[in-house]
Amino acid sequence: MSHESSPIPTVAQPPGLSRRTLGVPALVFMTIAASAPLTVVAGGYPANFAVTGVLGVPLSFLVLGACLTLFTVGYAAMSSRIRNAGAFYAYIAQGLGKRTGVGASFVALTAYNSIQIAVYGLFGFASATFINEKTGADVPWWATAGVAFLVVAWLGINKVDFSVRVVAVMVGLEFLAVIVFDVAAFAVQPEGVSATGLMPGDLFTAGVGAALAFSIASFMGFESAAIYSEESKDPKRSIARATYIAVAIIAVFYAFSAWAMMTATGPGQIVAASRELGPGLLFAFLGQNVGTLMADLAQMMFLTSLFASLLAFHNAVARYVFSLARENVLPQRLAYVNPRTHAPVAGSIAQSITALIVIAAFAVAGNASDLGPLFPVLTLFTWLSNSAAAGLVLLLVLVSLAVIGYFRRNAHELSLWTTVVAPVLSALALGAVFVLILANFDVLIGSSGPSVLSWVLPAVAIVPGAAGLWWGHRLKIQSPAVYEYIGHGGEGAPEEYEYDQQTPDCDEVRVN
Repeated sequence: MSHESSPIPTVAQPPGLSRRTLGVPALVFMTIAASAPLTVVAGGYPANFAVTGVLGVPLSFLVLGACLTLFTVGYAAMSSRIRNAGAFYAYIAQGLGKRTGVGASFVALTAYNSIQIAVYGLFGFASATFINEKTGADVPWWATAGVAFLVVAWLGINKVDFSVRVVAVMVGLEFLAVIVFDVAAFAVQPEGVSATGLMPGDLFTAGVGAALAFSIASFMGFESAAIYSEESKDPKRSIARATYIAVAIIAVFYAFSAWAMMTATGPGQIVAASRELGPGLLFAFLGQNVGTLMADLAQMMFLTSLFASLLAFHNAVARYVFSLARENVLPQRLAYVNPRTHAPVAGSIAQSITALIVIAAFAVAGNASDLGPLFPVLTLFTWLSNSAAAGLVLLLVLVSLAVIGYFRRNAHELSLWTTVVAPVLSALALGAVFVLILANFDVLIGSSGPSVLSWVLPAVAIVPGAAGLWWGHRLKIQSPAVYEYIGHGGEGAPEEYEYDQQTPDCDEVRVN
């Protein structure tokens, strides 16, 4: 059968992402920004203490940091060989098979969209509350969330290195604010300084599952350096370095700051204070012990922390969409990249539209709710962020297994520790965390017992994977050329394919 005139649907290469613009510091900033340090300290810690009643929250970050370090061993080895803006999608496709890769890509898109949109709920509440308290106005949460949405949408279609500069300033200010709090905490120490919170007996109690489930959400985004692999200066080394640095900083910094919060309030009072004040615990402490100005500045930096997280996850989603569309797993028009800025414009716009629809839906629903100002926090933020955490941990388990599969099929000179032992331990540890998240989901969303939401929200994270498996199977049957190329988009097209660089919307290529 002649191939000269038989068009087959496959990937039409659009202009690529910006090459060699991001170094290790930039990657670390984008990675840490996604985990939103001040958001974790102000919002994550009190929620964890209040809901679980577990004093071992500081130790939980060190335990999870060890698990994620094991994960990073294999993940870093994969990142030096596979350069793809789809990261998890590409790794799983090449390690566990193309259909599994497509399924994982749908889980990743859902998880990253969920956490990005969830943060709009918390940002809207926090920013509107701050403005209303200072001015006496009555600004609704969706109005301030809408302003943030417009800025994120604009930055998302510009060059990524511009976004990095914005994020770097915000992350630096976040760390400064938390460091001021930490120093003040150990200066005040109403019950003295003790090892409470860092001892195994403080964590491994009846509430350990819920505590670990809460804390793992604080690491969301630690793996995002690989999403920028096509835009990094030295992808073979910088992705691994950035990920190791990010895991170490997040684990140690979060553990120390959680211990500082216990010291600031007193181990005997931390649970009760967290239940009474929630996110206001940190700001109330700063106001009483450092000054009102510092408390106000910290609240403003809390908002910039949330904004930096919005921007980081928006960029991650845009690159996932680009990666999938480039390979025709998603409609190829979504792979459009601005030829001047090299920003994934179509992916960015797609994420913005998705966010706008969800924000609008919750804004309308909130008008009839009796939850009052807390509506976006107790619904939009809580529901979607926990659903996203479940999806992320599932992806981490799959990537750990993909490392083993990839290096079994590809020649390498790496150690057994890197290619088998660390990934197996990572899969077991993170698999246990995934089970704990599902088992404690009603606790995580604030339900007093099993409810419909405790089943529906995890399904939001998992069911897209089943849909992706079906879609991958369909591609294998109906578009074998597209299927063959799945997971290889960042490595350059096979030589036998001929692309028209001037027509990024074309849907066909011819095989010579």
